[in-house]
Amino acid sequence: MNDMLFQNSEIRTAEGLGLWPILIRPDEVINIKTAVFRAGRDEKTIRGWCKEFGIGRQAKPGAPLDISAPALEMVMHGDLVALELLRDGKRTDPRVSRYFDFLGLPSY
Repeated sequence: MNDMLFQNSEIRTAEGLGLWPILIRPDEVINIKTAVFRAGRDEKTIRGWCKEFGIGRQAKPGAPLDISAPALEMVMHGDLVALELLRDGKRTDPRVSRYFDFLGLPSY
């Protein structure tokens, strides 16, 4: 089974500098165990998605991985457009806010 949902060429980058980080508010953070449960995938896959799609962050190497719950949902649903809108900070865009609504999180 191939857990690679998208090719790297399908993800917009900032002029070859890599993905812009998704700004994650404290109430949107889930840990790796919760992400594994929600996605129904193994930890290696979730860590791979965090790296490939930039949906997680670590304060320093070895620190716990903080994952954006809305961004994880977007990846799980294959919605790269919503993911890029979130990355651009457009949280109130209908395509983005529906994920926040689904999770019971404020999008403001």
